[in-house]
Amino acid sequence: MTNTRLSILAAVALLVTGCFRNPGPSTIIGTWLIHDREDPFPMHLYVFNADGTLQQASPDAGDSQHSDSDGKGIWAAEGSRIRGKWVDIMADRTTHEFTGRGEYTFDVSVSGNVIRGHATMTLIDPKGHATAVVPTTIIGERVTLR
Repeated sequence: MTNTRLSILAAVALLVTGCFRNPGPSTIIGTWLIHDREDPFPMHLYVFNADGTLQQASPDAGDSQHSDSDGKGIWAAEGSRIRGKWVDIMADRTTHEFTGRGEYTFDVSVSGNVIRGHATMTLIDPKGHATAVVPTTIIGERVTLR
């Protein structure tokens, strides 16, 4: 093969590889400080992992009667948007009984180090029935070294 043919093949390979690259998902990977104005404790930390999983953490001080776990969930890029869901488990602070779970779905976009979008908090009782559905707006900033 001549050098010209090798150069053309290399250029085509780079072009084809670039066509299949999806830069969207990588924009959300990392740690974010999230403000959710409808939550009893409005500050959260979200960690978006490259494998499509996420963790959520916040103090459970927003509710004096119930305790809740850190949230665990999933996310996926859909075009320029990121959709996801995380779940936490709730218990009564006095009896230590299971009281249900919270399921949080969201649809957000990322612009640089800012994340913003809409979410819905659904509270589900121990029998699996939704007891509250609360729409909310979330906004946050990426945790950075500077």
